[in-house]
Amino acid sequence: MKNKNSKDNTTRLFTENKGKPIKILLGFYKGETKSLLISTFYLMLQHSPVWISPIVTTNIINIVTYPDQHSMKKFVINISILLIFLLQNIFTTYSVSKYFDRLVRKIEHNLRSCLIQKLQSLSISFHRNNSSGKLLSKIMRDCENIESIMSQLFRTAFTIIVDSLIAIVITMKKSPIVLLFFLGVIPLEIIALRSLKKKIKKENTDFRSEIEETQSEVSEMLELIPVTRAHGLQNREITKMGKRLDAIMNVGYQLDKSTWIFAAISWVIMQVSQLACLAFTGYLAYKKKITVGEVVLYQTYFSQIAGQVNSLFNIYPQITKGLESINSVSEVLTDDRYEINNKIIPITDLKGKVEFRDIKYKYEDGASYVLDDFSVTVNPGESIAFVGGSGAGKSTILNLLIGFDRPQSGKILIDGINMTNLDLTEFRKQIAVVPQNTILFSGTIRDNIAYGSDNVSDLEIKKVLEDVGLWNIVNGLPDGMYSHLGVHGSKLSGGQKQRISIARALLRDPKIIIFDEATSALDSKSEKQVQKAVDKMMKHCTTFLVAHRLSTIKNADKIAVVDGGKIVEIGTYDELMEKQGIFYSLKKLQE
Repeated sequence: MKNKNSKDNTTRLFTENKGKPIKILLGFYKGETKSLLISTFYLMLQHSPVWISPIVTTNIINIVTYPDQHSMKKFVINISILLIFLLQNIFTTYSVSKYFDRLVRKIEHNLRSCLIQKLQSLSISFHRNNSSGKLLSKIMRDCENIESIMSQLFRTAFTIIVDSLIAIVITMKKSPIVLLFFLGVIPLEIIALRSLKKKIKKENTDFRSEIEETQSEVSEMLELIPVTRAHGLQNREITKMGKRLDAIMNVGYQLDKSTWIFAAISWVIMQVSQLACLAFTGYLAYKKKITVGEVVLYQTYFSQIAGQVNSLFNIYPQITKGLESINSVSEVLTDDRYEINNKIIPITDLKGKVEFRDIKYKYEDGASYVLDDFSVTVNPGESIAFVGGSGAGKSTILNLLIGFDRPQSGKILIDGINMTNLDLTEFRKQIAVVPQNTILFSGTIRDNIAYGSDNVSDLEIKKVLEDVGLWNIVNGLPDGMYSHLGVHGSKLSGGQKQRISIARALLRDPKIIIFDEATSALDSKSEKQVQKAVDKMMKHCTTFLVAHRLSTIKNADKIAVVDGGKIVEIGTYDELMEKQGIFYSLKKLQE
């Protein structure tokens, strides 16, 4: 529950501060006061040698410069004090990592988890418009950039603030005139560096966009390698990706060039400032206003302050990259295209009656309706097959039934209940879908079949493999059902992969099963084996089929011919063949 609340808070943080990356960045630390205070304490101890060393160095120089005014005991005490502060750095460095680095990694982990949770809740239309490569970049690269900026800013901001305060307090106590020099020169350095930052911010935005687009295209290229190779288009893809990589190289080079020019100018400004400090304090020592040791003290403190300010500006490119990554992640976490799931009425025991009543549906950017006054009723245990030309709306019917899309008007009734009121998650647990494009992951055959089904025995897996005619093949493998499939099931033929997908659906023992061109990738022998399993399943659940080969739907209770978003013919296979209408014509074309 605590983890869920944390993710909810993260989403709220991005939503309430959209377009304000700094506020979002600071908001990550909300509720982590204890860890921050402990981390700050240990960071002060870790950094303390930097403050003590100039004082000890000043004392040692003054002791050896004016031996008649100091004893050797003071010399030993100063050396011992600095040694103690140096040795404690080991423990405090570990402690900072224990409390702060673990906190930042936890925030990074929570951010990635939040993104994954949000992506699982966004609508299918969102995923249709965003490539997996682009989303992967947000989850991995952008979250890593955010973790990096949080870590860098905490340490850099802390050291700048504390180093400056200590230097100012000590300098004010010893020499107000040197303090005035500090207060005059440091702001000039900051103003000079700030004037260079706008160009780098824009170039980071351009670079991020190029990376996301390229990652998306690389992902598509890898998926298309079999098609590319089959058509001899390797050189075309190489040229295409070469242009994209050239664009990244050029934008990246421009960013690198600006970054290094920025760093060089920063370094020169810092060195000139330090030279000015040395000249000023050296002049005061020459006039006997301060001691020789104090020249070293002031020079060291000024170098620390200038160095820390310079460090802040040197990491500015990384800061802008982190802030740009926050904006990138925000694109997902503030998107409101959620899948609508009202959850008003739970379905504990689905019967399987489905009614499409006067459905009108068109896509977001569509000019005309894909389905127009579409109506059909399917009773529990009945099977219905949809046939028709390309673009007739067959797959749209299935997407509406699954709940991926919602009609602009009309109703879809499940067991007499308006689908808009159903708990879609519970509904989908009682249905099974066999898509046209087989989706397998790189686990074992057993893992792929059992996906989404808990506590499944090997005997049950064997049964569904027998039903789809794969058991003899799987049993002949060295590891049987525990054999690994490879990436996307690359070790199987197209027909075998489709039958694995069908076996997964059969194992769920669904009340409604949906086949979207499920036998399109099968050869004649495999098709007959699968058809037996499909026919057997038709007797136990409501079945929806979209089929290209009309011979595979011969045993369906109803066959509906869809044209122009409406059902223009409906009946059994024999009835439609006897009628010699549109279905008859389609069937004759396949003979």
